[in-house]
Amino acid sequence: MSLSDAGNLRRAGLAAGLFAILALTGCQVKPLYATDSGTREAMASIDFSEADDRVELEVRNNLIFMAGGGAGEPVDPEYDVDFNVTTRYIGVLLDLKDDLPRAGRVELRADFTLKRRATGEILKTGKRRTVALVDYPGQEFAKIRATRDAENRAALELAELMRADIASWLGR
Repeated sequence: MSLSDAGNLRRAGLAAGLFAILALTGCQVKPLYATDSGTREAMASIDFSEADDRVELEVRNNLIFMAGGGAGEPVDPEYDVDFNVTTRYIGVLLDLKDDLPRAGRVELRADFTLKRRATGEILKTGKRRTVALVDYPGQEFAKIRATRDAENRAALELAELMRADIASWLGR
């Protein structure tokens, strides 16, 4: 190996090291679902609109629990979230003999608006949709309970999606 080859190797190694350092300076490691204290405080200061029916109340209660970390509703909220949940029931598997659905879906759709309470400024609007599957047994009470359980599962998932959207916006 000649002296010029060793110099070229040293320069190439130095260039690769500098490139690696420059590439890593732009990186930051942050957990995917981490929220900083500012986002947590902002989430804890959200007032959610009143519910019109049982399913919407289930979504609202889940949102209040998740946003406040179990602390309940804020005393002096900084933000308002107005939302409306619509529910649709769809039979997907019909028993041809009785012409009754044996399985179905409960679909929830939510439209929501995040506003700054002091100014009324709209910060974010969004739409979310969830689906929960349900089996309809032959007994009437079991059918009602299965439908309610599916509504509750869909409401929890919808609240999680809405909370994630709101937290991602407030975390900016």
